Amino acid sequence: MLRTKLHDSKGFTLIELLIVVVIIGILAAIAIPQFASTKEKAYDASAKSDVRNMMAAQEAHFSTQNVYWGGSVSSATDGGTASMGGDTFRASPNVAVTATSATNGYTISGKHNASSRSWCVDTTPSGNSNVQSC
Repeated sequence: MLRTKLHDSKGFTLIELLIVVVIIGILAAIAIPQFASTKEKAYDASAKSDVRNMMAAQEAHFSTQNVYWGGSVSSATDGGTASMGGDTFRASPNVAVTATSATNGYTISGKHNASSRSWCVDTTPSGNSNVQSC
């Protein structure tokens, strides 16, 4: 009777549980580095987006003021704001954007605080008007 009761017990064996734990560990070892890489790409995308948005703000400012704006916008957590004459530019959280004006164009650089890369654009005649790593 005791022998029959032991064979009827339901549940997982220790080996089955260990195999599941090992499989979960292997999947986690693959996924965690991918997540870190994706986070870095998201930070860079935020900085590149702010550089592009500042380009649009520069052109809007130039169309009303006939001069490009120069200055910097930095945000700690909630997004910094710059008043550009009648126009306003708001940076994304943790992104610093700097614009330098010239008579025939401008340069803009942007960097997210958690990223190692900076992104730049130069619209002066000797520059490159595409957003690129600098």
